[in-house]
Amino acid sequence: MDGIEVVVAHSERVTLRVGDVFLKVDADPARLDAEAAAMAAAPIPTAPILWRQPSVIALGALPGTALGVLGEPSPASPAAWAAAGAAIRTLHDTPPPGRRGRNAGARVRADLETECGLLVAGGLLPAALVERNRAVAEAAFRPATPLFTHGDLQITHVFTENDQVTGVLDWSEAGQGDPMFDLATLTLGHEDRLGDVLSGYGPADPVAIRAWWSLRSLLNVRWLADHGFDPFAPGCEVDVLRARM
Repeated sequence: MDGIEVVVAHSERVTLRVGDVFLKVDADPARLDAEAAAMAAAPIPTAPILWRQPSVIALGALPGTALGVLGEPSPASPAAWAAAGAAIRTLHDTPPPGRRGRNAGARVRADLETECGLLVAGGLLPAALVERNRAVAEAAFRPATPLFTHGDLQITHVFTENDQVTGVLDWSEAGQGDPMFDLATLTLGHEDRLGDVLSGYGPADPVAIRAWWSLRSLLNVRWLADHGFDPFAPGCEVDVLRARM
């Protein structure tokens, strides 16, 4: 063991790596309870739970490597991305847990309007960029049957080896949600990989996926900037928004 690595740290939760053990510390113990329940119900590989305490969960490392990171080209093959798509389809086809997940409803619409106003008023983004992406995001507000969704399916959370999915991390947002949100989150900043994902996933709604790219990015820019992350980094959220222009 060479030390302790801080994987993620903000006011809600911290993830530390100690050797091959990942420790997640959450300010809301109920969120860890929901995460453990979602992992137990998921029909795809997840990290092994080593032990639990009220505000801490210890997870074992997964074999393989993540599909990539936001802002950098993915080293994974098209077959690995297709395998990720197939795993997501398996998840979406499984009866969902009772917990609500990510959906585009009235509350999200209200949050979006607020964020768009603040982004422009604070001079963080140009009005034309915000208005264009607000229009694209509208397609996410459509009728959609809630399915078993991961809720935070970033490419750093999906591990593959030999073009097979070895596990998916971070189920803290899992619940009944819009399946296109999962696909959009996985391909955010890697739009060129959407075709590979859908070759494994099957029929989907590309318009809704593009809408979620804009919606997620608009909602996240200020939060990321306020929590020590850089949404302006190449390939990240602001570049995703600029691509819609």
